[in-house]
Amino acid sequence: LDHIAKVASSIKVPEFVPKTNVKVQINDNDPPPANEDNDEEDLTKLSASLPAPSSLAGFRLVPVEFEKDDDTNHHIDFITAASNLRAMNYGIEPADRHKTKQIAGKIIPAIATTTALVTGLVCLELYKVIDGKKDLEKYKNGFVNLALPFFGFSDPIAAPKKKLGESSWTLWDRFEFRGDPTLAEMVDWFKKNHNLDVNMVSQGVVMLWSPFVGKVKTQERMKLPISKLVELIGKKPIAPGTTHLVVETLLCDEEGEDVDVPYSLVYM
Repeated sequence: LDHIAKVASSIKVPEFVPKTNVKVQINDNDPPPANEDNDEEDLTKLSASLPAPSSLAGFRLVPVEFEKDDDTNHHIDFITAASNLRAMNYGIEPADRHKTKQIAGKIIPAIATTTALVTGLVCLELYKVIDGKKDLEKYKNGFVNLALPFFGFSDPIAAPKKKLGESSWTLWDRFEFRGDPTLAEMVDWFKKNHNLDVNMVSQGVVMLWSPFVGKVKTQERMKLPISKLVELIGKKPIAPGTTHLVVETLLCDEEGEDVDVPYSLVYM
């Protein structure tokens, strides 16, 4: 203790001098003081280091094609530096060069030998499709693990069939409507050909019609072609070049029971 007291007595504490440029909030009712610590001086230096606009007359930026595997073009280096600067601004953990290359190049880790094998098996099945083979047993599912190694093949499972009156359908089937029919024509078609009542018609996230929209709106919408109805309710034009729309219908039978049906393709 004597030694500690001796050392403590020899320490000279500098006199406290408050900073003159610091503002302190005295009570809770006062507005918080503005932050005087800014980088104005640094920004001024950076601004002064930029070339004069007059020296850039005729300067033209030429886009380059991104190539992740050529280290001499420094594309990955630039992306790594720029993205990490952006990340630090928002408190995001920076990524190293390899991680950046994986993200920017959308790389899915794979071994070349496995990729080649899978590609070959897929092409083999495509030959069968092109040859017009209809027998499901002619096609094969492949299960491969080169580490074991293991090669297994099995017959694919047929798509489940659902009943629709006297016929059946799978997820590959569609109702096709040509000539951009009106909503009323589509409703009448289901009633005439399948004796089903339409309870709702939708396209994507847009509900085109349902009984609860009211009598007036029902009368207005029934007269419109499906494409015009999609634009009206969706409040945006159909993208140029669109040849058809995928429309979903909710149907029920005479007893009011819901009936599963395929999607409808409406060709414009």
